[in-house]
Amino acid sequence: MLVKVFGSAVYGVDAITITIEVDTPGGEFGVFIVGLPDNAVKESKDRVISAIQNSGYDRPRYRMVVNMAPADIKKAGAAYDLPIALGFLGSTNQMVTDRFHEYVIMGELSLDGEVKGIKGALPIAIQTRAEKFKGLFVPKENAREAALVNNLDVYGVSHMKEVIDFFNGTSDLKPVKVNTREEFYDAQSHFEIDFDDVKGQENVKRALEIAAAGGHNAILIGPPGAGKTMLAKRLPTILPPLTLHEALETTKIHSVAGKLPGNTSLVAQRPFRSPHHTISDAALVGGGGIPQPGEISLAHNGVLFLDELPEFKRSALEVMRQPMEERRVSISRAKVSIDFPASFMLIASMNPCPCGYFNHPEKECTCSPVMVQKYLNKISGPLLDRIDLHVEVTPVPFSELSSTRTSEQSGSVRDRVIKAREIQAARYGPESGIYCNAQMSSKQLKEICVINTVGQNLLKTAMDRLNLSARAYDRILKVSRTIADLAASDDIRPEHLAEAIQYRSLDREGWGG
Repeated sequence: MLVKVFGSAVYGVDAITITIEVDTPGGEFGVFIVGLPDNAVKESKDRVISAIQNSGYDRPRYRMVVNMAPADIKKAGAAYDLPIALGFLGSTNQMVTDRFHEYVIMGELSLDGEVKGIKGALPIAIQTRAEKFKGLFVPKENAREAALVNNLDVYGVSHMKEVIDFFNGTSDLKPVKVNTREEFYDAQSHFEIDFDDVKGQENVKRALEIAAAGGHNAILIGPPGAGKTMLAKRLPTILPPLTLHEALETTKIHSVAGKLPGNTSLVAQRPFRSPHHTISDAALVGGGGIPQPGEISLAHNGVLFLDELPEFKRSALEVMRQPMEERRVSISRAKVSIDFPASFMLIASMNPCPCGYFNHPEKECTCSPVMVQKYLNKISGPLLDRIDLHVEVTPVPFSELSSTRTSEQSGSVRDRVIKAREIQAARYGPESGIYCNAQMSSKQLKEICVINTVGQNLLKTAMDRLNLSARAYDRILKVSRTIADLAASDDIRPEHLAEAIQYRSLDREGWGG
């Protein structure tokens, strides 16, 4: 008897419906899976037969053929166990199959029939609704994630017997309901850390406020223990809240990568990713036989923090250059090409020299000038060109550390950032695809960042006297536009330019001297 069950395959951040055909043509027992399965799918026959037996059903006794269509798309992973098992039971008349065509079914099976979690439940649910299926069966731990999609019955199951009983009409399984908007808005502002945890460093806090307001990349340079990492980790607390659209987009990426915490329905806060400096090129930007999102995509709509930037492999840093510019990454393989979104803020930190104490007010640096320059040269010019703010972080004196004076909280800074972003949203409009000043094109720069004669003279003097490179020109204008937005100023004034100029430390000849 031929039975058709529907599953789904995830490619990039989207899904494709897969038809799983199970037939019992007769003959000596054997299970043959065709349709370009990988090893995990081929091994499913052993898991499925054990799960069927241990759940109290008869194992197949004749030759069985499983075809996974379309046959030219590679099927990967163990998530097809459950639909294959139901196909086996249906083709041997051990369960009712007349409603199989109304549902998509996915889940990995353990040997006792327990259903384990899968990756990509959200894009699978979106595709299931798009193709007008009535419902979706997923493991219980993925049910809340899939239930974000409305107008679709999502059933979370913990054992294959629950699905069998549902189709046999002997159980009253209820779909999972999630109040997406209520959960989303409740979780948006619950942070365990705050800017007021940081003593002193007002200049760095100001720089991060500018970075957040304009979506600018920034690098923090300072000795060990100055607070670079502590400050960077608090940047998400001052960024504008995710919109529901951004949250769904971010959740899809984390779902595909299998990075969503258990029973989580939606990523409600901006991601903060901090990979170790030993990370490979593919892990940073994405890759694999069937491409998976890398850290830059997991940081989409959030922050990618690279601590000790010069310690990262140069090749890993260089592959970020194009995604930083285009805000997406294209992974191409022989048979497939996939785009992953990668619109993130890059925040990096580094010591000023190998020993960490170059230009320190109290401790002596043991590095020669050649060693210092060699250390700084680990960061290429093209990558540095894409970092708008260079911020020097100095050690906090004891008087500041022991002070009982209350620092400004993240909420207050966030309010100013939101107001500046609202000005930018009105400036660029909803159709431009540009949401902040850091994304401005060269053409828009000329139209939006107009400065008067005093400002022109100031910028010319700064570039001549401080030996700033020509590449700093556009960055200074973009940052000064953000500073003007924070001040609710229509024009870029000389004081805005002056503040922006000071954030080009690494462009100066003889930096730190």
